[in-house]
Amino acid sequence: MRKNIVAGNWKMNFGLDETQDLISGLKKINKTSDAEVIIAPPFTNLFSAFESLKNTNIGLAAQNMHESDNGAFTGEISAEMLKSIGVNTVILGHSERRAIFGEDENLLTEKVNTALKHGMRIIYCFGEELKDRNYGEHQEVVGKQIANTLYHLDADAWKNIVLAYEPVWAIGTGETASPEQAQEMHAFIRKEVKHEYGEDVSESLSILYGGSVKPGNAEEIFSKKDVDGGLIGGASLKAEDFMAIVNAFKK
Repeated sequence: MRKNIVAGNWKMNFGLDETQDLISGLKKINKTSDAEVIIAPPFTNLFSAFESLKNTNIGLAAQNMHESDNGAFTGEISAEMLKSIGVNTVILGHSERRAIFGEDENLLTEKVNTALKHGMRIIYCFGEELKDRNYGEHQEVVGKQIANTLYHLDADAWKNIVLAYEPVWAIGTGETASPEQAQEMHAFIRKEVKHEYGEDVSESLSILYGGSVKPGNAEEIFSKKDVDGGLIGGASLKAEDFMAIVNAFKK
Protein backbone atom coordinates (compact mmCIF):
# COMPACT_ATOMS: atom_id res chain seq x y z
CA MET A 1 0.00 0.00 0.00
CA ARG A 2 1.32 3.43 -0.93
CA LYS A 3 2.15 5.92 1.79
CA ASN A 4 0.53 9.35 1.83
CA ILE A 5 3.14 12.03 2.51
CA VAL A 6 2.97 15.79 3.02
CA ALA A 7 6.37 17.51 3.07
CA GLY A 8 6.95 21.19 3.78
CA ASN A 9 9.86 22.84 1.97
CA TRP A 10 10.65 25.98 3.93
CA LYS A 11 13.24 27.15 1.38
CA MET A 12 15.35 30.13 2.59
CA ASN A 13 12.99 31.24 5.33
CA PHE A 14 13.13 31.58 9.12
CA GLY A 15 15.85 31.92 11.70
CA LEU A 16 16.11 29.88 14.86
CA ASP A 17 13.35 31.57 16.88
CA GLU A 18 10.88 31.51 14.00
CA THR A 19 11.70 27.87 13.35
CA GLN A 20 11.00 26.95 16.95
CA ASP A 21 7.76 28.95 16.91
CA LEU A 22 6.53 27.18 13.78
CA ILE A 23 7.43 23.75 15.12
CA SER A 24 5.64 24.54 18.37
CA GLY A 25 2.59 25.55 16.37
CA LEU A 26 2.65 22.33 14.37
CA LYS A 27 2.89 20.22 17.51
CA LYS A 28 -0.18 21.90 19.01
CA ILE A 29 -2.51 21.12 16.10
CA ASN A 30 -4.31 17.80 16.15
CA LYS A 31 -3.36 15.55 13.25
CA THR A 32 -6.43 13.72 11.98
CA SER A 33 -5.02 12.04 8.88
CA ASP A 34 -2.70 9.08 8.43
CA ALA A 35 -0.30 10.99 6.18
CA GLU A 36 3.40 11.04 6.98
CA VAL A 37 4.50 14.60 7.79
CA ILE A 38 7.96 15.97 6.93
CA ILE A 39 9.42 19.46 7.24
CA ALA A 40 12.56 20.78 5.56
CA PRO A 41 13.96 23.86 7.35
CA PRO A 42 17.20 25.54 6.22
CA PHE A 43 20.49 23.80 7.08
CA THR A 44 21.19 26.14 10.02
CA ASN A 45 18.05 25.04 11.83
CA LEU A 46 18.06 21.31 11.14
CA PHE A 47 19.64 20.19 14.39
CA SER A 48 17.45 22.37 16.61
CA ALA A 49 14.45 21.07 14.63
CA PHE A 50 15.64 17.50 15.17
CA GLU A 51 15.84 18.10 18.92
CA SER A 52 12.38 19.71 18.98
CA LEU A 53 10.75 16.94 16.95
CA LYS A 54 11.87 14.06 19.16
CA ASN A 55 8.90 12.01 20.34
CA THR A 56 6.66 13.49 17.62
CA ASN A 57 5.34 12.05 14.37
CA ILE A 58 6.90 14.84 12.28
CA GLY A 59 9.92 13.89 10.20
CA LEU A 60 12.80 16.00 8.96
CA ALA A 61 14.42 16.50 5.55
CA ALA A 62 17.26 18.57 4.14
CA GLN A 63 16.62 20.80 1.15
CA ASN A 64 19.78 19.72 -0.68
CA MET A 65 23.16 18.01 -0.25
CA HIS A 66 26.49 17.75 -2.05
CA GLU A 67 27.36 14.78 -4.22
CA SER A 68 30.75 14.20 -2.56
CA ASP A 69 31.36 12.55 0.79
CA ASN A 70 33.81 15.24 1.91
CA GLY A 71 36.46 17.60 0.57
CA ALA A 72 37.32 21.19 -0.25
CA PHE A 73 33.78 22.31 -1.06
CA THR A 74 33.31 25.50 0.94
CA GLY A 75 29.74 26.05 2.03
CA GLU A 76 28.50 22.58 1.11
CA ILE A 77 26.87 19.85 3.21
CA SER A 78 27.42 16.10 2.85
CA ALA A 79 25.12 13.14 3.40
CA GLU A 80 27.11 12.03 6.45
CA MET A 81 26.84 15.49 7.99
CA LEU A 82 23.08 15.34 7.62
CA LYS A 83 22.85 11.85 9.04
CA SER A 84 25.01 12.83 12.01
CA ILE A 85 22.27 15.24 13.15
CA GLY A 86 19.40 12.81 12.57
CA VAL A 87 18.42 13.82 9.03
CA ASN A 88 17.82 10.81 6.80
CA THR A 89 15.73 12.36 4.01
CA VAL A 90 16.85 14.86 1.37
CA ILE A 91 15.07 16.82 -1.36
CA LEU A 92 16.92 16.64 -4.68
CA GLY A 93 16.26 18.15 -8.08
CA HIS A 94 13.99 21.00 -7.00
CA SER A 95 13.23 23.33 -9.91
CA GLU A 96 14.93 26.22 -8.13
CA ARG A 97 18.14 24.21 -7.80
CA ARG A 98 17.94 23.38 -11.49
CA ALA A 99 17.06 26.87 -12.75
CA ILE A 100 18.98 29.14 -10.37
CA PHE A 101 21.98 26.99 -9.46
CA GLY A 102 22.40 25.13 -12.73
CA GLU A 103 21.99 21.60 -11.42
CA ASP A 104 21.73 19.30 -14.44
CA GLU A 105 20.83 15.65 -14.76
CA ASN A 106 24.44 14.44 -14.57
CA LEU A 107 24.95 16.22 -11.26
CA LEU A 108 21.59 15.05 -9.93
CA THR A 109 22.45 11.46 -10.82
CA GLU A 110 25.60 11.79 -8.70
CA LYS A 111 23.60 13.23 -5.82
CA VAL A 112 21.05 10.43 -6.06
CA ASN A 113 23.79 7.80 -6.01
CA THR A 114 25.51 9.39 -3.02
CA ALA A 115 22.30 9.74 -1.02
CA LEU A 116 21.36 6.11 -1.62
CA LYS A 117 24.88 4.93 -0.81
CA HIS A 118 24.45 6.50 2.61
CA GLY A 119 21.01 4.98 3.13
CA MET A 120 19.08 8.21 2.76
CA ARG A 121 15.57 8.56 1.44
CA ILE A 122 15.20 10.93 -1.51
CA ILE A 123 12.30 13.19 -2.42
CA TYR A 124 13.14 13.61 -6.10
CA CYS A 125 11.65 16.63 -7.86
CA PHE A 126 11.02 17.18 -11.56
CA GLY A 127 8.51 18.93 -13.81
CA GLU A 128 7.89 20.77 -17.03
CA GLU A 129 7.99 24.48 -17.83
CA LEU A 130 5.00 26.29 -19.31
CA LYS A 131 6.42 26.17 -22.83
CA ASP A 132 6.71 22.38 -22.61
CA ARG A 133 3.04 22.08 -21.69
CA ASN A 134 1.95 24.58 -24.33
CA TYR A 135 3.80 22.58 -26.98
CA GLY A 136 2.25 19.35 -25.73
CA GLU A 137 5.65 18.01 -24.70
CA HIS A 138 5.07 17.89 -20.94
CA GLN A 139 4.91 14.10 -20.67
CA GLU A 140 7.98 13.64 -22.84
CA VAL A 141 9.96 16.15 -20.75
CA VAL A 142 8.91 14.59 -17.44
CA GLY A 143 9.54 11.06 -18.68
CA LYS A 144 13.09 11.95 -19.69
CA GLN A 145 13.80 13.74 -16.40
CA ILE A 146 12.94 10.59 -14.46
CA ALA A 147 14.61 8.15 -16.84
CA ASN A 148 17.87 10.08 -17.17
CA THR A 149 18.50 10.27 -13.41
CA LEU A 150 16.75 7.28 -11.84
CA TYR A 151 16.45 4.39 -14.28
CA HIS A 152 20.00 3.22 -13.69
CA LEU A 153 18.91 2.17 -10.19
CA ASP A 154 17.92 -1.37 -9.34
CA ALA A 155 14.38 -2.08 -8.22
CA ASP A 156 15.34 -2.38 -4.55
CA ALA A 157 16.67 1.21 -4.50
CA TRP A 158 13.18 2.53 -5.25
CA LYS A 159 12.15 1.72 -1.70
CA ASN A 160 14.06 4.89 -0.78
CA ILE A 161 12.64 7.07 -3.56
CA VAL A 162 9.65 9.42 -3.31
CA LEU A 163 8.80 11.31 -6.50
CA ALA A 164 7.56 14.91 -6.45
CA TYR A 165 6.01 16.25 -9.64
CA GLU A 166 6.25 20.04 -9.65
CA PRO A 167 5.02 21.81 -12.79
CA VAL A 168 7.43 24.74 -12.87
CA TRP A 169 4.71 27.08 -14.10
CA ALA A 170 2.71 26.43 -10.92
CA ILE A 171 5.41 27.08 -8.30
CA GLY A 172 5.18 30.39 -6.47
CA THR A 173 2.97 31.80 -9.22
CA GLY A 174 -0.42 31.23 -7.66
CA GLU A 175 -1.23 29.03 -10.65
CA THR A 176 -2.14 25.45 -9.93
CA ALA A 177 -2.51 22.48 -12.21
CA SER A 178 -6.10 21.33 -12.06
CA PRO A 179 -6.69 18.15 -10.07
CA GLU A 180 -7.33 16.45 -13.40
CA GLN A 181 -4.01 17.68 -14.83
CA ALA A 182 -2.20 16.50 -11.71
CA GLN A 183 -3.86 13.07 -11.90
CA GLU A 184 -3.09 12.75 -15.61
CA MET A 185 0.62 13.39 -15.05
CA HIS A 186 0.86 11.23 -11.94
CA ALA A 187 -0.83 8.35 -13.76
CA PHE A 188 1.60 8.79 -16.64
CA ILE A 189 4.58 8.73 -14.24
CA ARG A 190 3.33 5.59 -12.52
CA LYS A 191 2.77 3.90 -15.89
CA GLU A 192 6.32 4.77 -16.98
CA VAL A 193 7.82 3.38 -13.77
CA LYS A 194 5.69 0.24 -14.14
CA HIS A 195 6.97 -0.25 -17.68
CA GLU A 196 10.56 -0.01 -16.43
CA TYR A 197 10.35 -1.81 -13.06
CA GLY A 198 7.04 -3.64 -12.86
CA GLU A 199 3.84 -3.24 -10.88
CA ASP A 200 5.28 -3.97 -7.44
CA VAL A 201 7.58 -0.95 -7.64
CA SER A 202 5.10 1.37 -9.33
CA GLU A 203 2.22 0.62 -6.98
CA SER A 204 4.33 1.06 -3.84
CA LEU A 205 5.82 4.35 -5.08
CA SER A 206 4.54 7.58 -3.50
CA ILE A 207 4.19 10.43 -6.01
CA LEU A 208 3.67 13.88 -4.52
CA TYR A 209 2.25 16.96 -6.23
CA GLY A 210 4.30 20.13 -5.76
CA GLY A 211 2.55 23.09 -7.28
CA SER A 212 0.81 25.69 -5.08
CA VAL A 213 -1.17 23.31 -2.88
CA LYS A 214 -3.25 25.25 -0.34
CA PRO A 215 -5.82 24.37 2.31
CA GLY A 216 -8.58 25.27 -0.13
CA ASN A 217 -7.55 22.88 -2.90
CA ALA A 218 -5.66 20.11 -1.07
CA GLU A 219 -8.60 17.77 -0.49
CA GLU A 220 -9.62 17.75 -4.16
CA ILE A 221 -6.05 17.26 -5.39
CA PHE A 222 -5.33 14.52 -2.84
CA SER A 223 -8.54 12.70 -3.74
CA LYS A 224 -7.10 11.72 -7.12
CA LYS A 225 -6.08 8.09 -7.45
CA ASP A 226 -2.39 8.60 -8.23
CA VAL A 227 -1.70 11.68 -6.08
CA ASP A 228 -0.16 10.47 -2.84
CA GLY A 229 0.47 13.81 -1.15
CA GLY A 230 2.22 17.10 -1.65
CA LEU A 231 5.53 18.92 -1.51
CA ILE A 232 4.37 22.20 -0.03
CA GLY A 233 6.16 25.54 -0.33
CA GLY A 234 4.63 28.79 0.93
CA ALA A 235 1.72 27.18 2.74
CA SER A 236 4.15 25.17 4.89
CA LEU A 237 5.31 28.38 6.61
CA LYS A 238 2.06 28.74 8.56
CA ALA A 239 1.25 25.98 11.02
CA GLU A 240 -2.52 26.18 10.55
CA ASP A 241 -2.31 26.11 6.75
CA PHE A 242 0.21 23.28 6.65
CA MET A 243 -1.70 21.07 9.06
CA ALA A 244 -4.95 21.80 7.21
CA ILE A 245 -3.25 20.38 4.11
CA VAL A 246 -2.01 17.36 6.08
CA ASN A 247 -5.51 16.79 7.40
CA ALA A 248 -7.00 17.00 3.90
CA PHE A 249 -6.35 13.27 3.75
CA LYS A 250 -9.21 11.38 5.32
CA LYS A 251 -8.53 8.35 7.48
